[in-house]
Amino acid sequence: MFYKGAYKTPGGKLVGVRFTQRDGLLSEVEVHGDFFLYPEDVLQTITAALEGAPADLEDVALTNRIAEAIPDGTEWLGASPDALATAVRRALEGGPIDG
Repeated sequence: MFYKGAYKTPGGKLVGVRFTQRDGLLSEVEVHGDFFLYPEDVLQTITAALEGAPADLEDVALTNRIAEAIPDGTEWLGASPDALATAVRRALEGGPIDG
């Protein structure tokens, strides 16, 4: 069972996430959206920051976890750590879905 969530930022860009949960931790995390990220390989770093995160982590702690993983000099246009944390929270609140 997967969890899927998305958030459309005030600027109109979409950030989404899909994951499973194992023992209360986020697993098999995929981050996607129509945002711009440079360098592109930072997406792997952001995804890795979510992998293994406790599902009951408070929003501020989740946002900080994502923000701390982003290297200095990264350009992330159309999304943010807060927007991605919102997508994760929406996924968890929506509950698991098939596929």
